[in-house]
Amino acid sequence: MKKVMLMMIFAISLSCSKNENSGKKDVLVEEEVPAPKVVADPIAEGKSLIEGSDCLGCHKVNETLIGPSYKEVAAKYENTPENVELLADQIINGSSGVWGNVPMPAHGFSKENAKFMAQYILSLK
Repeated sequence: MKKVMLMMIFAISLSCSKNENSGKKDVLVEEEVPAPKVVADPIAEGKSLIEGSDCLGCHKVNETLIGPSYKEVAAKYENTPENVELLADQIINGSSGVWGNVPMPAHGFSKENAKFMAQYILSLK
């Protein structure tokens, strides 16, 4: 009997609780959007990100390993915003057939961090 009474009190209290937006029409609630990361030197940030990742297991600055050297990539692609986007997408999604038969696997970097990495690579001309 006590359980039934408690459940009834709980149900009544829920139905009587006031909605925060009651009486207000179309209330917009602004969501907090994280501010873009402010980086003083995107090239240094890209280098740091690469050094802290698994990238150096397949790539070196001056030597071809499993994948091309970063200087080979910089020589192939002009340093443009479009190529930064292209390389960032390849870093994130992986690629195959561009530098031979060994595919580059996808990586879980954010678009912003992948762009920093691409900017660093393209700065190595």
